[in-house]
Amino acid sequence: MKKKGLLNKLWLKHTDKKGYKEYKWQLVNYKDVEFKRFITGNQRLSNFPQIKAHALANGKLNLNHSGNAGDIIYALPTIREIHEFTGVPVNLYFTLNRPMIFAEGVTHSHALGGVMLNQKMIDMLVPLIKSQPYINECEASSDKPIDIDLDYFRSGFVPQDKGNIAHWCAYVTGVNPPLWKKWLTVEPDHTYKDTIILARSERYRNIMIDHQFLNKYDNLIFIGVESEYNDIIKTIPNIKWVKVDDFLQMAKMIAGCKLFIGNQSFPYSIAEALKVPRVLEVSFDVINVVPEGEGGYDFFFQDHFETLVQKLAQ
Repeated sequence: MKKKGLLNKLWLKHTDKKGYKEYKWQLVNYKDVEFKRFITGNQRLSNFPQIKAHALANGKLNLNHSGNAGDIIYALPTIREIHEFTGVPVNLYFTLNRPMIFAEGVTHSHALGGVMLNQKMIDMLVPLIKSQPYINECEASSDKPIDIDLDYFRSGFVPQDKGNIAHWCAYVTGVNPPLWKKWLTVEPDHTYKDTIILARSERYRNIMIDHQFLNKYDNLIFIGVESEYNDIIKTIPNIKWVKVDDFLQMAKMIAGCKLFIGNQSFPYSIAEALKVPRVLEVSFDVINVVPEGEGGYDFFFQDHFETLVQKLAQ
């Protein structure tokens, strides 16, 4: 990475605000040599033979990811495949406070404001991720030597508004994980065995969809932030909100429920990873989440939504 002079920085700031924001983040979070080696350099571990040789020589692998939270869940099948292939301990480290870059014209709010991961979100994530047998260490860190920087998928060559998020880290490592198999393992909370769990973020909504028909179903639970719950009860007054302590608790709830309904938000990534019966509300604007494997369904239209719920909620 070449540092910009004062005039070039000012020019970038006034002509490309998103580019300037990204440039500032790179300066703060990477040393020049690390950026060259792990992002653009010839030594980047970008295929299985390189990864395995490096792993065997060092006895471990350190990976980095800066979010979002759902992107991290979708990176896990690639990480699991790397662990199984190399047989070495895999450590996953998080980078704090990388700026969120919204697509042109996007005005929806985000739960973390202007960043992809903050410390509170990491504290929620760590219990779930650290419980997985293919993860050795999992924490926020800015000073660990990184062998595979999973943020490389943000370098510009992977389109992020189409396809499947779960392939992003696979593309940059040469790994092809079996996405039809579950990649999260938790103890199900069977107190939710007769429950439909719903999550609906403010982003990635299908404006043609109405959840009002769900009022005829019993035992409805909402998981998400309070503003999302306050919005959904306008349509489903009898739905109850469960505020989780961390995402391991959320995963146990989803693992134990009868049916999960969500849009392209973080809770759906957990449902997809667990391969529970799940129905995905697909946004027309960005289609980058794809149900794969048993129990996964998606829809664009209201009548299909209602038919799927009727089928799966029996």
